[in-house]
Amino acid sequence: MTREPGSPRARVRPSGGLGPLGRRLFAAFAVVALASVALLTAAALVGTDRGLSSAHQADRQRAADRVAVAAADAYRAAGDWTSADLSAARSLASGAGAVLTVRDAEGETVSGDSGSGSEDEHGMSGSGRWHHGQGMGSGPSASAPVVVDGSTVGSVSLVFSAGSGSAGRSVAWGWVAVAAVGALALALGVSWFVTRRLTAPVVRIAATARALAAGDRTARARIDAPGELGDLARAFDAMADDVGHTEQARHRLAADVAHELRTPLASLRAGLEELRDGYTEPTPDRLGSLHDQALRLGRIVDDLGELAEAESARVTLHLAEVDLTALAEAATAEREPELRTAGLTVRTVPGPVPLLVRADADRLHQALGNLLSNTARHCRPGDTVTVTTSATPSEALVEVADTGPGIPADELPHVFDRLWRGARARATDGSGIGLAVVKELVTAHGGTVIAASGPEGVTRLTVRLPRPAPQGSRLGPSSVAEPRLASRANTPRGI
Repeated sequence: MTREPGSPRARVRPSGGLGPLGRRLFAAFAVVALASVALLTAAALVGTDRGLSSAHQADRQRAADRVAVAAADAYRAAGDWTSADLSAARSLASGAGAVLTVRDAEGETVSGDSGSGSEDEHGMSGSGRWHHGQGMGSGPSASAPVVVDGSTVGSVSLVFSAGSGSAGRSVAWGWVAVAAVGALALALGVSWFVTRRLTAPVVRIAATARALAAGDRTARARIDAPGELGDLARAFDAMADDVGHTEQARHRLAADVAHELRTPLASLRAGLEELRDGYTEPTPDRLGSLHDQALRLGRIVDDLGELAEAESARVTLHLAEVDLTALAEAATAEREPELRTAGLTVRTVPGPVPLLVRADADRLHQALGNLLSNTARHCRPGDTVTVTTSATPSEALVEVADTGPGIPADELPHVFDRLWRGARARATDGSGIGLAVVKELVTAHGGTVIAASGPEGVTRLTVRLPRPAPQGSRLGPSSVAEPRLASRANTPRGI
């Protein structure tokens, strides 16, 4: 991450290197590749050497068998070893590059030859080399019996030079070495590519995180990577979007709170200054007006505190199995005087009994009470309010429906926003926090709350809560019909 000249915010710059993690990954891949290539090379060399040795030994044995056949023919023609002509056997041995030794049935040496020249009476060939001193035992050998008419009359032994077959081995080892070098180079190249592919998204996300921490709320990773890395990048960008939206909401909330507090504070200050400077008398009407402004200011502060509590309710809920039908009837009965004072007709349509949900009875009672108070505040005298509980296989529902003026379609997405009031609601008393509290409390229970309004003016606020898996348990009537009510739930709030 670097800073652009003249820009106070950090900008994300792609990193050209691998970074510490990339270097470690590449080193690990390189070690694995080197170890694998070394192991395979050693195995190839050993296997090649043994294979060539076996093949050469088979060739030497075949040469010994051919020489034995030629020696047998010579013995058969002469009748004994003394007058046998072994020139054919010597030629075959010489062609195979071996020193020939012929022995009779008793193991006595009959003849020895190097395959080049003739042998004299001292055992030397015409080339002057000793056959049984220099040549014998200096390299690999092969032997075969000499069989004539089914009887073994002697044996032949071929001793090959020590360098026999080394040329083939050198060629094979050369190709193995070339293949090992090529495989190592390919493995390192693939390791580098894979390391870059693995670490580039991580490096990009880290740089984006540093940019966000430095204050650039527009920084995003925007990486199209496969598998879990792509999921990580998308989740990070979604988190960054949520952080941006949360910050915007915080700024809007601060501005809205300041706006809501400014009006009663200004009225209080102006009234108190008039009283202090003697411009007006402290009549009961004037003092009552100032007291109303103080009450409005207190309601706003209380509602803000209630909203803060609702937002932290997820970690303070006291969950238990609660009968939602009984809880809705209890909340309706508590708010019924307020609803009737507003000139509304109250109806209840109870659902299954018991309709069990896992919830905090106090918090859920507070949410339902806020829904009913909101209805009482915005409906017209003569309207009807209907509270219905019902159930699906996976959810429990509470619906608060009224025949009031309804909510315009463009305002429906905002009814649960903090400090938001519609065009019609601005003429009524309230802070615009009550429904936001409802949403926070219902969300903390793992549920949802939605608002719908038809063209005929009917408004429906529906709370959906997940139902627990059936366990055959039943709650006593005292545990569901009489929730522990906090003092704030007993007093209607300005919604």
